[in-house]
Formats: sequence, structure tokens, C-alpha cells
Amino acid sequence: MSLVADLGRAELVRRLGGPGLLLRTGPFVSRVQSNISLVADGIGSLYRDYPVEAPGGFADFQVRLLHSTGLRRWWHPQVCFDYDGREPFAPLPLAQAWPMFEWVMNWCVSNRAHRYLIVHAAVVERNGCAVVLPAPPGSGKSTLCAALVCRGWRLLSDELTLVRRSDGMLVPLARPVSLKNTSIDVIRAFAPDATFGMPVPGTTKGTIAHLKAPSGSVARVGDVARARHVVFPRYQAGAATTLTPLSKGQLFMRVAENAFNYFVLGPDGFDCLANLVDDCDGHEFCYSQLDEAIALFDGLAGETP
Repeated sequence: MSLVADLGRAELVRRLGGPGLLLRTGPFVSRVQSNISLVADGIGSLYRDYPVEAPGGFADFQVRLLHSTGLRRWWHPQVCFDYDGREPFAPLPLAQAWPMFEWVMNWCVSNRAHRYLIVHAAVVERNGCAVVLPAPPGSGKSTLCAALVCRGWRLLSDELTLVRRSDGMLVPLARPVSLKNTSIDVIRAFAPDATFGMPVPGTTKGTIAHLKAPSGSVARVGDVARARHVVFPRYQAGAATTLTPLSKGQLFMRVAENAFNYFVLGPDGFDCLANLVDDCDGHEFCYSQLDEAIALFDGLAGETP
């Protein structure tokens, strides 16, 4: 199986503009079609380590990001997302084509992949210990996730934790980490050798930039993990690094609030979530210093400072 990096720029553009690029991310294959150079640039840079299926094969999701037509193509050009002939999202300014691609990929999974319990959470793993990080926007979740993977933790996902309903294992979906506003410069300074996409200002979330997933994490997307901790992170300037335990009841309700399809799955969702909570310790986590946060997480994974 070839990788995106094996295709070369010309072939990548040809597939995107024609029959589609069959891009594998974790357990999913997406047929990506686009006539927008920003999408080709992003895939060529941030997805270079990802497998590509042979043209004409099966795809779980159909993703088409296209230039707006008519006068819009020249006057305030936009990017439009087409999913099987429908447009679930309003068009966005063309400059936001790459963030839209990442949001669309998340939307496809969270709305279609109901063979998993899907939790809005990052998840990282070290020494066989997987830690799930649910948190609302602005909590510092992605900043913490990025810092951990830049210090040797395996990235399973930045946004969507996939819990396999049959046995409760976490299925990796290692894709670029989305960073916003000041977090971009924080991680650039913290990990100068990391690969970033171009920052995109003016989105509904402010300025967005994506951190390339480590090659080792992408290579291990077939290796499932068992969750051992669920940690709700919160960045607070000047705060001491603290870990506060949650009861099983509190943990269940907090994770349920962050699960996209908990109610869609009905009793199966309840059983899957209950088993996840039984396997894990739950904590609230407050931090202001990334080095202290990483030392604490390394301790959770059984490492001695």
C-alpha cells in the first residue's frame, strides 16, 4: 500500500481533481475530491505518512471540497462542502479551506461511525496506559495533547475518542492536532522541530493551525489501547498543577455529556460507557506549566521522574 508521500504533487492533484484520493485515516477510508490547491497542500504536508488505497476502491465517506461557482469563484471566493449531493455546512471563505477539510473529516466520523461510542475527547497512550482527555473548547485540551505527543506519548486522536463497543478498546484515529490562537506559538516554542500547517486567521474559532501527527503514531493506527484514566484538563494561568479525583458516578455523567452518540446507541451506549468508566480512574486536572503537566502524566503511565 502506498503513502501520500509516494504519490508526488502532480499525482496527488490529479486524483483529488478526478476520481478522488482514497485516504485511510485509522479505521476509515475517505474519498477526497477537491479542486482547491490549499487542500492539496495540506494533505501533501500534514498527511504525507498516511496510506492511500487503490483508486476505485470502497470508501466509508465521500468528501468533496470545491470552489464556489459563478461570480463567487472570482468575487469573495468560497469553499463548499458536498456530501453525497448535499451541503451540510454553509460555504466558507476560500482561505479557510484547510480548517474546513479537518472539520468535515470530524463531522463524517461523529455523524456516521456509530459502530463506536464516540467521545469528544483527545486520547494519548504511553506504556500501554491510554488517557482520555474530554474538555470543552478553550480548556487547553489540544495544547496539552500536543505537548504530550511532542514528548513521546502516542497520539490516538485529538478530537474523537473511538470506543469499540464489542470490547471497550480505544481505536486510534491519529490525525493532525488542531491548535488555536496563543496555543500555536506555545507549542511552536515548546517543540521547535514539530511540523505545522499554515495558520489560518479569521475563522469562527480564531486563528487555527494544525500540528502534524507524529509518524510513529500514524504507523501504529492498527494498535488499539485500553483506557486507564479519564482526565478533564483545564488551563489556568498561574495555577498550581493539581489532580482531583472524581467518583464513578461523576465520571459517568461527565463522559456522557461529551459523547456524540450516547443517546443514539441506546442501551448499547450505556453498557459501553459503563464498562469504560469501570476500567478507568477519573480526575479533574488544572495546570499552567506544560513541563509539570507532562511529568504528572508520565507518572500516570508508570514512569518515575
